[in-house]
Amino acid sequence: MSVALLSIDLAKNIFQLYGVDERGHPVLSRRVSRNKLLESIVNLPSCRIVMEACGGAHYWARRFSAMGHHVQIIAPRFVKPFVKSQKNDRNDAEAIVEAASRPTMRYVAVNSVQQQDIQSMHRIRSLLMRDRIAQINQIRGLLAEYGVVIAQTALKVRQQLPSIIDDERNELTGLGRSMMRDMYERLVLLDKQIARYDELIHQVHKASPVSQRLEKIRGVGPLIATAVIAAAGSATEFSNGRQFAAWLGLTPRQHSSGGKDRLFGITKRGNGYLRMLLVHGARSVVQQAIKHTDTLSRWIREVQARRGTNIAVVALANKIARTIWVLLARGLEYAPPV
Repeated sequence: MSVALLSIDLAKNIFQLYGVDERGHPVLSRRVSRNKLLESIVNLPSCRIVMEACGGAHYWARRFSAMGHHVQIIAPRFVKPFVKSQKNDRNDAEAIVEAASRPTMRYVAVNSVQQQDIQSMHRIRSLLMRDRIAQINQIRGLLAEYGVVIAQTALKVRQQLPSIIDDERNELTGLGRSMMRDMYERLVLLDKQIARYDELIHQVHKASPVSQRLEKIRGVGPLIATAVIAAAGSATEFSNGRQFAAWLGLTPRQHSSGGKDRLFGITKRGNGYLRMLLVHGARSVVQQAIKHTDTLSRWIREVQARRGTNIAVVALANKIARTIWVLLARGLEYAPPV
C-alpha cells in the first residue's frame, strides 16, 4: 500500500482516514480513535496529508509535520462542493482528497505555537470586551426599571454607579443595591482583565521586530500588528497584496455575467476580527486626514469627497492591508508618504 495523498476528517474522538495513490485510486479507508491517530500516521511513509480548517487542525498539522509529512489545511467552504453524496465521515474525507487534488486549490497557513499564543490573547481579550459591553448594557437596563437612567458612555456608568448604589432617594431596595454592587464589582474585574491582556499584547509587540515594523504604518498599532502576525504569519501564502486584502474580505463582491461587470460592497470573507481592527484603524486616519497635506491624506480627502466617508475608510483599510503584505512578504521597511 503506497499512500500519496491522505485526508483526515478531524473530530473529537474518532477520525476518518482516506488515502489515495499517485493515480488517485483509493488505497486506504480507516476509522481510528484519537489515541491511535499518531500511531497510524507515524507508520505511514512520508506523504501529503490534508485536513479541513477546524478545531485542532493546526495542532495536528504541527504534529504530522514533525513526523516528516507535508501537511496542508483547506478552508471548509472549498471542500463542501466536492461532497458527492450524503454527509458522513468517509464522504467528507473523500471530498477533502478531491479538493486537494485541484491544482489551483488555496490552503490555510499552519500556525506555530507562538502564533496560537498571540491568537489566544486576542480572542480572550475580544471575549472580555464583549462581556464588558454586555455587563454595562445589563446595568443600564436593570437600573432603568427602577427609574434610574445613566448618561451615555461606559465611563459614565463607572462614575455614577457607586453613587447610585449609595443614594437612598431612588427606588433601589436593599436587595437591588446588593445586586448592583455585584454588577459593579464584576465590571471592575473585567476592566482589570482587559488591561492585563492589553499589557500582554504590548509585551509581545515590543519583543517582535516584525510587529514593530508594521506599527510604522499609519492606522496600525500593537493590536493590529500582533493580530496580523497571529493570523497571517509571514503572509507567504498570498501571491500579492490584493489576495491578502481579498482574504480579509476587503475587496468588492463581484456578480458579473455576459461581459458586464457588477461590483457591490465588500465580501466580508475571512478573518472578521482582523478586518474590524483594520477598519477602525483606517477610520482614525481618515478623521485626521484634514490636518495633513501628504499624498495619502490628499488621496483620502479626494475619495471622501467623491464617494463618502465610509467608502474612504474601507478603501484605506484595503490599502493598509496591501501595505502590510508588502512589509511581511518582502521584509521591507515602511516608507511614510510625503
